[in-house]
Amino acid sequence: MNNLVSFYTILRYSVARMIAIWKQTLIAPLVSTSLYFIIFGTFIGSRVGEVSGFDYMTFIIPGIVMMPAITASYMQSGFVLFMARFQKWIEDILISPTSPFCLLAGLVLGGAIRGIIISTLTLIISLFFSKLHIFNIAYIVLFMVLTTVFFSLLGFASGLHARNFDDMNILPTFVLTPLTYLGGVFYSINALPEFWQTISKLNPILYMVNGFRYGFLGVSDVNVNAGIGILIIFIVIASSYNLYLMKKGVGLRT
Repeated sequence: MNNLVSFYTILRYSVARMIAIWKQTLIAPLVSTSLYFIIFGTFIGSRVGEVSGFDYMTFIIPGIVMMPAITASYMQSGFVLFMARFQKWIEDILISPTSPFCLLAGLVLGGAIRGIIISTLTLIISLFFSKLHIFNIAYIVLFMVLTTVFFSLLGFASGLHARNFDDMNILPTFVLTPLTYLGGVFYSINALPEFWQTISKLNPILYMVNGFRYGFLGVSDVNVNAGIGILIIFIVIASSYNLYLMKKGVGLRT
């Protein structure tokens, strides 16, 4: 019972923080993604034509919807945990009966919720630029949930390791952003030379974007079921790693 109360309290705080600074957490990403729709979809799309049997705007919408979800879920869990450390109220949680798993689950779910909300709002905006296609809603929901949970777990790990605010931006700036742009958001890897297709398949975000796109359009450059397996494995590894860090007291007692 104590852990349930703690879980609910942590989750409620995470969501309340997101709502309290909604201009930063919700509006700012929507402005950025709207620019993607206008620049890439409208201006460039008119020159590109069709990709995989769909007009360019329709093809890129799933990837653009996924992009802010990745960043938002990472930032939400990571910054909430980092602020808890920075403001020292993490100590109140540590001396309470709250288990490490409860803390992890509450913040990670909060991050996933923010990512899902952002992606939903982005999808609504996309309706002003193209018609909505839904091939299999189960794949849409599954890939969105697994992706936001995984990146929320990454954000949690960064929140434990970070020594200052700049450290929180290292992974998004130097890893997530390049991998996202190279993850098939704006193009099909089938248009690449064989060598670069092989290299692209080493990018895990490629499987997330294509799995999400498959749910909308029914087309994918990779095996979508393999993408589900990869995400589940990554989630198990990331969860175990975070629990290990908390058991060692990394970022919590040092």
